[in-house]
Amino acid sequence: MSISVVIRSKDEADRLRLTLASLMRQEVPCEVVVVDDGSSDHTQAVIAEAAPSLQITALRHAVAQGRAGASNAGARAASGDLLLFLDGDTLAHPELLRHHLAAHAKQPGMIGRGEHFHLRCTRLFRDPETGTPMPGEADRVARLSTTELQRLLVTRAQVLDDFSAIDRRAEPGIYPGTGPRLLQEIELTALRENPECAVLWAAACGANMSVTREAFLDVGGFNEAIDCNEHRELALRLCLSGQRMGLVENARSYHQTHRSGWRDPLRETGWEAVFHAAHPLPEVALLPVLWASIAPHSPLAEAERILSLPALEAAAVGTSPAQRNAIRDRLGLPTLATP
Repeated sequence: MSISVVIRSKDEADRLRLTLASLMRQEVPCEVVVVDDGSSDHTQAVIAEAAPSLQITALRHAVAQGRAGASNAGARAASGDLLLFLDGDTLAHPELLRHHLAAHAKQPGMIGRGEHFHLRCTRLFRDPETGTPMPGEADRVARLSTTELQRLLVTRAQVLDDFSAIDRRAEPGIYPGTGPRLLQEIELTALRENPECAVLWAAACGANMSVTREAFLDVGGFNEAIDCNEHRELALRLCLSGQRMGLVENARSYHQTHRSGWRDPLRETGWEAVFHAAHPLPEVALLPVLWASIAPHSPLAEAERILSLPALEAAAVGTSPAQRNAIRDRLGLPTLATP
């Protein structure tokens, strides 16, 4: 089975350079499809720089198509039997691709979910290798001592020759904070311990997720009308088509964190109307309740909280539309009509 890594990237050239370096370290050969989704920085130069060391297929959108559109374009251009999606600011562990390929060989028809870690040390830097600050962070970076600055940097030399130096600084979860860490724990626990749970599609992730190209194209790829949680909607359609979510143990990726740009699906709720219109299911309406349940200082009463994916499955069966909407109303979410 051959594998194509599809990378969506916009205006993160210096982080993308490190991501591409991490793919040079892989234990198995791969095609790398990089979709430059309307960047105005030096992304094209970074791709050209990496081309001699990788089998790269490069696409460029003059006008950004968004995460879903960029991912679909990359998948159509890919030639591998298996697609692995990564973001342009996400490092791949040297064994990442090997673990995904082995998991699919063992369990055909799976949607492979890897393990997320984050690098808090990169949050101040536009370029984590040189310490070039993000906009608004120049004063804070200038106050760092030389020793402090060197301790925070993530370099291509580390990626290529000493990845353990990066791994030692990583923390669980795609973002810093208790909420992202707990959510990943909930998702991975369900994948490990409850393989028959009917809502495992909710454990899908936007990066470090693999699926066969054939299955991806058969269901039509990502829904480009959804601008957040498009990976979970895709996973739901894949599961309805007969695929199964599965955990790819030890398949680790590392998000180079930043202070801004994270989209909170409990506050930006435009995605939900499209998602729910396509899938008017109780579990879809209750998905934000799961996220709100594990948030710090959750506004929900203890009896209303959903703290696992099996509990989400049970709540979808055990609550009425009126009960679900009453809880959603307390979260400030719009009313949804569900069976």
